[in-house]
Amino acid sequence: QVQLVESGGGLVQPGGSLRLSCAASGIRFGINAMGWYRQGPGGQRESVATITSGGTTNYADSAKGRFTISRDNTKNTVYLQMNSLAPEDRAVYYCNAEVRELRDGRWFWRDYWGQGTQVDVSS
Repeated sequence: QVQLVESGGGLVQPGGSLRLSCAASGIRFGINAMGWYRQGPGGQRESVATITSGGTTNYADSAKGRFTISRDNTKNTVYLQMNSLAPEDRAVYYCNAEVRELRDGRWFWRDYWGQGTQVDVSS
């Protein structure tokens, strides 16, 4: 059973930093892309940053220059270093993993999500 567990959220002052972590367990055949998404109050879930198994990254415009996504494939863990946080970054941050699975002799990719971790930015 695949599970994603996030950690590292909390309350930080504007201009501060946080580092989110997401560890995937129950992985049998590997993970393709991993990523971070967020959903602010009353808003839709949006992509923040993604990273492939080979290390190719992609960032939302709002994250460029402030956030850095990285991963440790040996630990099936993805990180999001967030610097220069602003009140508009306040949201629940979700981890996503595209997991390779085998069913009835066929390979396919399945998306899994973490439970979310709250990030609050306030003075």
